[in-house]
Amino acid sequence: MSDFHDNYPQYELEALHDEAYGKKARRTLWNVFWIMLVITIFELIIGSMAPGHGWSGALWLKTLFIVLTLAKAAAIVIWFMHLGHEVKFFKYIILIPYIIFMFYTIFVILTEGTYSGTSTKATKIDPIFVEQQKALKHGHHSSGVPQTNQAEPAQNQEHH
Repeated sequence: MSDFHDNYPQYELEALHDEAYGKKARRTLWNVFWIMLVITIFELIIGSMAPGHGWSGALWLKTLFIVLTLAKAAAIVIWFMHLGHEVKFFKYIILIPYIIFMFYTIFVILTEGTYSGTSTKATKIDPIFVEQQKALKHGHHSSGVPQTNQAEPAQNQEHH
């Protein structure tokens, strides 16, 4: 059985990278990993605390998550897609369409994200979401099911 050999050159030998360069490259990868991990853990902690503190739906919370997500996306593009080493013009040609699309997507999410599809123009907010927010402000736990008047079944039984 013969070993597999392709016709491609051994790039690692042609690059002439020494051990110092390898250590620097690995250190950069670990730094990116730790930065991304810290941001993600911070997002998870804040996200898990939000409902209990009544932060759900707050503009500052939405803005915080958008900024942290964009920071992680920028880190991925700069370090892992190697755009950090490119010339400015090439960076802009690659990034501008994505930046425009991100701002458009953020606009759509923030303006239409709570639209419920009701026909009345006055209410674009989901009534269950409004009820849950009221319950959180008053310290009550809401199951997501609209509450009914508990006196109604008793009144209905009297008439039968």
